[in-house]
Amino acid sequence: MVTERSNRKRAAVVFPKNRRVLEQLGENIKLACKRRGYTQVLISERTGLSRLTIRKIENGDPTVSIGHYLAVLGVLRLADDFASVAGDDELGRKLQDIKLIGKNEKRNQ
Repeated sequence: MVTERSNRKRAAVVFPKNRRVLEQLGENIKLACKRRGYTQVLISERTGLSRLTIRKIENGDPTVSIGHYLAVLGVLRLADDFASVAGDDELGRKLQDIKLIGKNEKRNQ
């Protein structure tokens, strides 16, 4: 027996700071469309997404799939920008260096 609860989608928890990041992404997408003279209808036709979904993307709605954001970026020829996210992981490199330094110090003792 399938319960009603298992049929519901879980919503992602998006903290206010991250919400602002999504809103900025949406604003950037909206501006990129305007610069190119692309309407929501045109983006909708080229991506196969509804105008409502395009509007949600332009507003930075966290319920829209990342794949939909990428589809719009593809139409704008900005999908490669998406690939650079986390490419320069400064914090990760620092953490890795600390671990490596710690291992070297243990060996030298």
